[in-house]
Amino acid sequence: MSGTDAASVSRYSLAHLTLIGCTPPELVYIAARAGYDAVSPRFIPMHVPGEFTQSPIDRAQVQATKTALDTTGLQVLDVELARITEDVDPRSFERSLELGGELGARRMIMSAWTKTRDDRDFLIDVYSETCELAAPYGLSVDLEFPSFSRLRTLDEALDIVRAADQPNGGILVDTLYLHLSRVDVGELLHVPADLLHFLHISDCLPGIADTREGMIQLARDARLYPGEGWIDFAGIIERMPPVDYSIELPNQSRVAELGYEEHARRCLSHAKRTFGDARSQRRRPDPSTLHSNEDYHEQRAH
Repeated sequence: MSGTDAASVSRYSLAHLTLIGCTPPELVYIAARAGYDAVSPRFIPMHVPGEFTQSPIDRAQVQATKTALDTTGLQVLDVELARITEDVDPRSFERSLELGGELGARRMIMSAWTKTRDDRDFLIDVYSETCELAAPYGLSVDLEFPSFSRLRTLDEALDIVRAADQPNGGILVDTLYLHLSRVDVGELLHVPADLLHFLHISDCLPGIADTREGMIQLARDARLYPGEGWIDFAGIIERMPPVDYSIELPNQSRVAELGYEEHARRCLSHAKRTFGDARSQRRRPDPSTLHSNEDYHEQRAH
């Protein structure tokens, strides 16, 4: 059950990359003061520039995170980030999966960063094993498609999730990557609703960076508040099932100007103002009409 099944009201979560210099407990306190419902902490660091240096699974940090959640009443929407690399061992994710389960998270984000284009079977195997490891902790594994990663489009990510055929599989849609990968919002209707659990939110200007470095710089350091760019949020939301929103909006100049808390607050206020009355327009699927993986791929081929 997604976070919106019970109440048809989307929760707003503060994604860790928005304030990547904060430790998980700091993220919780800032999110609470800024008016969020939840947080999306990074328990598996990527070691990107500016990322907090304390181990998030260190005993003291874990206790501080639990205290912050208890004090504020905030929830944990999802945890991140499990990366598929050439030498990855999915068992290395287990402590973070266990911690996510302890804290009530429902999702783990995964993305692929291998260097070749002929490793589909390897990606499927790693993704499948991670799903199997995550299942006892009540977590889905939501595969993302950053435009500068191994899986660059919605169809590529969906192919891996479909082939793995895990009951806790999922696809994470990021509004920025829809834009950078030139994905038409109508393609969201090709994804079964039960694979779409939440949405990453940020805005950007119309131009698309023509280099990998340019896309990375935009994605990690210069995203815009919803409504400042040209992304069609209403069109995206209408084509998604009812989901929760995780605002992933790193912008170094805004943080330098406004500070962590005010930047987080403006992310949220712009999102709520921009989304307005936008709601899912998708019909709930009739179980009797659902197709097998083979039927699905045959339909897509035609």
